[in-house]
Amino acid sequence: MPVAATELTREVVTRLVGAAVMAPSSHNSQPWIFRVRGRCIGVIADRTRALPANDPDDRELTLSCGCALFNMRVAAAHAGLGTRVYGPTGSSDPDCVARLELLADAAPEFVLGHLYEAIPRRRTYRRTFAERPIAGATLEALAAAANSEGAWFHVLQGDSQRRQAAELIAEGDDTQWADPVWRRELAAWMHPRRSGDGLTLPDLAVPLAQAVIRTFDMGHGVAARDVQLADASPVLAVLGTRGDDLASHVEAGQALQRTLLTACQHDLQASFLNQPIEISVLRMRLLQLAGQTGYPQMLLRLGYPDRELPAPPRRPPDAVIEFTSDAPPGTSC
Repeated sequence: MPVAATELTREVVTRLVGAAVMAPSSHNSQPWIFRVRGRCIGVIADRTRALPANDPDDRELTLSCGCALFNMRVAAAHAGLGTRVYGPTGSSDPDCVARLELLADAAPEFVLGHLYEAIPRRRTYRRTFAERPIAGATLEALAAAANSEGAWFHVLQGDSQRRQAAELIAEGDDTQWADPVWRRELAAWMHPRRSGDGLTLPDLAVPLAQAVIRTFDMGHGVAARDVQLADASPVLAVLGTRGDDLASHVEAGQALQRTLLTACQHDLQASFLNQPIEISVLRMRLLQLAGQTGYPQMLLRLGYPDRELPAPPRRPPDAVIEFTSDAPPGTSC
């Protein structure tokens, strides 16, 4: 049943944030806080969960917050709530990347409500996909999903483009794994499942895995595995935006999540091979390969999963919600 927009109760906030926290994030770092003011929920970048070696400019952190924002829009539409999105607030609150206002006089985004059931089914699928092609009409639906949020979606075509993308992935793996600071950061985010975040391993395996990753450069082996994953993926696609500022990264996150949920509606799953984007010199080479203008933000592999994966751990909504009455001057939230 629809909920009055003026009733931004703890129950309503928990429902919306419960959807938001199921968004993807690098290393499952969950770098967000949701600050409630009046009838608005601010999406706050939690920079204590930043990844300075992997994501020095907080681009992926902001993008993850954009994914969470989109999930809230979907949950609001499903609940019959009208919404309005405000972009980054700038110097007045530099960590607030967006605000979602619930409106009493606006119709819900009904088309988004249909994506709600896909939120808990979406997975970052790092395994090999089933050997099954993806129909052209499905790819057109994914491109339309990205386009509707202001981004572009380009499928890499032919053996040559896919081979060149795999080479960029391998080069990125070699570069990152050769950096001991990057390896230490990766190891630090290997957690037992009960922690509610991070890259989960069985409790007894965590100390050994962390020690191995900190100590050894396994770039060549990881590169070979990632190239195999890329080669075996039915689709490799690049999602990008016209700009590369803070607002563009939030836009990219919303576009990514809309694309992922649309893919899930078509029984597809995805994972990311972002090494060529995380290294600046490779990023421009990927852009040239895609033949697009602007900035690549994500490199995705998509396909049909051959098994169900358990849901990744998440921190509970109460751990990431802040209630405050301190609204900025001249704003409604």
